[in-house]
Amino acid sequence: MALLKKINQILLLLLILTVCAILYNKVHKAPSALKNDAVDLESPMEMEEEIPVVICAAAGRMGATVAAISSIYSNTEANVLFYIVGLKNTIPHIRKWIENSKLKEIKFKTVEFNPMVLKGKIRQDASRPELLQPKHEKVIYLDDDIIVQGDIQELYDTKLAPGHAAAFSDDCDLPSTHEMVRSVGMQNTYMGFLDYRKQAIRDLGISPSTCSFNPGVIVANMTEWKNQRLTKQLEKWMQRNVEENLYSSTLGGGVATSPMLIVFHGKHSTINPMWHIRHLGWSPDTRYSEHFLQEAKLLHWNGRYKPWDYPSVHTDLWENWFIPDPSGKFKLTRPDS
Repeated sequence: MALLKKINQILLLLLILTVCAILYNKVHKAPSALKNDAVDLESPMEMEEEIPVVICAAAGRMGATVAAISSIYSNTEANVLFYIVGLKNTIPHIRKWIENSKLKEIKFKTVEFNPMVLKGKIRQDASRPELLQPKHEKVIYLDDDIIVQGDIQELYDTKLAPGHAAAFSDDCDLPSTHEMVRSVGMQNTYMGFLDYRKQAIRDLGISPSTCSFNPGVIVANMTEWKNQRLTKQLEKWMQRNVEENLYSSTLGGGVATSPMLIVFHGKHSTINPMWHIRHLGWSPDTRYSEHFLQEAKLLHWNGRYKPWDYPSVHTDLWENWFIPDPSGKFKLTRPDS
């Protein structure tokens, strides 16, 4: 279980690096006739701007990907293009799942992980998607354990300050979540992610009490990302961790968030707090009020207790968007199952 959790954390970081690799050339207007995985064509006509959403299809949790996509698609009229990233053996499964469901009309592209590209930069063998190159200036990245209750256009319209390459949710941003953080003993400062016993961390000059942020929802400006060479910076801190073990993995989860906390310290914009209500997966016993969750735009079951497993909380909100696997391979885990 611990190994699987570690691999999932690594896959999260690699997906974030996939977003890094979506290098901006110019805003691309796709013709409305463009279908799934077709070759991109330039259109001489002014078309509706696409909203690119990058999301993972991880082995063992593809139902999460489908539910996330279902919730986004059902709550917007925007022109969304999904980039679904997964290992070679997951891509055919997720494709059939989508094409044999009510999601068959969505626009999507699949991107396959290429193993061993990051050898020497992570502590576990893992995979990284080939560098996809859609021509978008702005990109949304989402973890798979989310559902969207608002219009994704609203999140896409998040304003980034000049010089900022990304917007995240600060872990201290919403008073309504503070009680949840305290009750389950979560870390919401840099101390929970970086090992301040190490000189390299102390040399950063970042106070350990600085509020952390969560990279499970990202709005990225790829022009700034490319100009600031942020992929190289992230990879550098991944490699340094291999050499020096800089992250407090036992406290904060380590590899997924820590490099981003370093690279984006003081250099990121913030997402509307209601667009990232998180911690739903930290405890099977602690719940938010139903009224609060109804007002939320995006729900995130970060933590151990996922809504497709048992035990977990607020599963009804997630199941509203779940589409059963036509192959029968992915099943919900429930007390009576």
